[in-house]
Formats: sequence, structure tokens, C-alpha cells
Amino acid sequence: MIYFLLVCAFIALAYGPSLWVRYILHKYSSPIAGMPGTGSELAIHLIERFELKGVKVEMGAAGENYYSPDEKIVCLSPDIYDGKSLTAVAVAAHEVGHAIQFNKGEAVTKLRQRYLGKAMMIKRLGSVILMSIPVLTILIKSPAIMFFGIAVGIVTMLVSVLMYAAILPEEYDASYNKALPILAQGYLPAEHMVAARRILKACALTYVAGALADVLSLWRWFRMIR
Repeated sequence: MIYFLLVCAFIALAYGPSLWVRYILHKYSSPIAGMPGTGSELAIHLIERFELKGVKVEMGAAGENYYSPDEKIVCLSPDIYDGKSLTAVAVAAHEVGHAIQFNKGEAVTKLRQRYLGKAMMIKRLGSVILMSIPVLTILIKSPAIMFFGIAVGIVTMLVSVLMYAAILPEEYDASYNKALPILAQGYLPAEHMVAARRILKACALTYVAGALADVLSLWRWFRMIR
């Protein structure tokens, strides 16, 4: 019974945040009558308003919402780019918030430069190690290799979660110090600001929630290896 409860707690911890993020973004994704513009139109307007020179807005694939400081591109998924929902407006403002951070050269942007690339590299390394376990076990014919590989895979996944958590201050700044005050300046009626705050919180937690969900995917690796 205790083992079952521990497993349930682990699953809730690993996948709960990701489910919550998806739920919030979906909950407020319906078009709102009277919304003056789409997510992309708001993003373009804010780029012009804050004089973010060289920053462009492009449509990405489904689920792709990010700001690329190297390319100076605010990438918005189709539902955000063309959407007239609270989610579309809030997500667009959040990504422009990142553009404002980098345009001003704020210290918080150094967190992404320091940790985001490492987090992605470590996660890929963990995936490669897990994929190579069956082959190495057959070649070396030692169960110890399998257990060592699994341990390394788990550690790399957990380290990637910590790396993503390290950039939370940048994400929260883009949501609460940039996007939220901007939206409160007449871009959204007061009655929608509570919902906007929830959406922006989901935006800030997207990276960490995704990384935690990746930890849960280790169970699929274990089943395949068995």
C-alpha cells in the first residue's frame, strides 16, 4: 500500500504541473467577443511600442511559443498567432516580455544563457544513454551496465529539471514584471486580469513542467529495456 501511494505521489509530482499548465492554457483559449486583435497583432504592437529594434514575429508549429534572442524572433503557435483569446493575448505578451528583457540587457537574461543550453544538452545525453543500454548490455554481457545506465539516465533527467528550475526567475519576470503590467494598461478589461495572471503563471512554469513530465517518461524506458 505504501509503495502504491509513493508511486502515485511520484506520478502526481512529475506529471501534475504539466497537466495543470495544459488545463489553464486550454481553459482560456476560446475566442472572446470584442477582443481588438490577435496574439500576433498584440506582439507586433508591443514590439513597436517598446522600440525593440530587429525583433520580428513569426508563426511556428503547434505548441511552439518562445523568444529566440539569437534570431530576435517571437515565435507563436498558430492558435496564439491568430487567436483572439485570453490565452493568445497573455502568451504573446509573455514572449514579448522576454524580448524586452534581452533588448534591455537585463541581468535576469543571463540565467537562460547559463542554464537553458546545459539543460537541453543534459536531457539529450540522458536519452542517448538510455537508448544505448540494451546494446551495451548485450555486447558486454553484464547486468551491472544496465543498472549503471539506468542510474545515469535518472540523474541526467533530474539534473535537467534543476537546470530548468534555475531559469524560473527569468520566466516569472517576463510574466509578472513585464506582461502583466502591460496587459493591465488597458489591453484587457479588469475582469479578465485574474485569468490573465493564471495564464502567465502557466507560461512561467512551462519549462519546468515539461522537464518533470520527461522524468515520468523514464518508466517507458524501463519497460522497453525489460
